[in-house]
Amino acid sequence: MNLTLEQTGFRCGTIAIIGCPNVGKSTLMNALIGQKVSITSRKSQTTQHRIIGIRTLDDAQFIFSDTPGFQTQYSSILNRTLISTLTSVDIVLFVIEAGLYRLNDQRVQELIPKTVKAVLIVNKVDKLLNKSTLLSFLRNTETLHMFSDVIPISARRPADITRLLKILRSLLPLGKPSYSKNKITDHSDQFLAAEILREKIFRWTGDELPYTSSVLIDKFEKKNELCRVFATILVDRESHKAMIIGKKGAKLKKISTEARMNMIKLFDTPVYLETFVKIKRKRADIKAISRAYE
Repeated sequence: MNLTLEQTGFRCGTIAIIGCPNVGKSTLMNALIGQKVSITSRKSQTTQHRIIGIRTLDDAQFIFSDTPGFQTQYSSILNRTLISTLTSVDIVLFVIEAGLYRLNDQRVQELIPKTVKAVLIVNKVDKLLNKSTLLSFLRNTETLHMFSDVIPISARRPADITRLLKILRSLLPLGKPSYSKNKITDHSDQFLAAEILREKIFRWTGDELPYTSSVLIDKFEKKNELCRVFATILVDRESHKAMIIGKKGAKLKKISTEARMNMIKLFDTPVYLETFVKIKRKRADIKAISRAYE
């Protein structure tokens, strides 16, 4: 007997996560998925590519989109692109930091279409020094837009994520799942491996290394219960290369070790990782980078 959607009550829809840099969008995305699919770092604007993350429960499938930091760029072309993206999703999660609402937050918020369900996520409540100010802050922010809900959370607290998923499910339309139950992203394993390595590079180099540094996966293979990854870190200058390698290769070893441990967890298999660092050859490497992220 085939049940109708109304009878099963299954819901499926798309959810865009937007907000200024460093409000915790990628951390929130990873928590909602239950796996690391989006790069996180103290360094702002580390998300360079549109990341799709998928979470499937018994009664719903959530398709999340973690957008790059382009929300803080205000050219008319980018604004139109963002608005076009937002009008095509079922729900918009607008993320701000608890206790802070700045001009850039306002600019992002003003781009949310009035016709789309929007939820205000007040993140990092655990870091708010004066907790007594939270209630008045929530009252002030809920007047900024016709939000379907205003939800204070810490993306690092599992109970808050469970509560948020329950609220989001009630806002999703009825629909069949778009992806298989075990799929967590639409990106390839090669892409995820490159993003993991790039995250560790930024973690260990701080603000010294520019965003122009990239990671290419030269070879990726799973064979005999072993994942073998050969990666090249591309930098602009010899000084950048030295930053990553460190004294006697110590920093590169730390970067590679942490990346390998994350890959083992994500791919659920032993991982052999070999990492090289080289200076970009303009045309050839730029083309290779473009192909890797298509």
